[in-house]
Amino acid sequence: PGAWPQAPDHPVLRCAAEQLQRYLCGDGTQFDLPLDMAGGTAFQQAVWQALLSIAPGQTTSYGALARNIGRPTAVRAVGAAVGRNPLSVVVPCHRVLGQDGSLTGYAGGLERKTDLLRREGAIA
Repeated sequence: PGAWPQAPDHPVLRCAAEQLQRYLCGDGTQFDLPLDMAGGTAFQQAVWQALLSIAPGQTTSYGALARNIGRPTAVRAVGAAVGRNPLSVVVPCHRVLGQDGSLTGYAGGLERKTDLLRREGAIA
């Protein structure tokens, strides 16, 4: 058993499914859900919280994210924390790009990352 219990009929999970469906249909880019990030380390939680501040249609770099959380030299650790984000799409790790603006790593694959960024108007 992981840090997050499984409860497919939980009202929050149902709400998340509805909001995700709207997002995928182009009817919304924001999620309004209570998020439990307690399964991560304090550092991971700080990174995941910072991801929430990246607005739809915007992107940032791993370096900028590291600076944003006050850890400017922890770029690789930030990248690792982004890669361990358990709430992909809702906690928008797809909005993080390489320093040169390149589409780098995404657990769901670069094709999916590209699609998400296009949906939000962040890339053409």
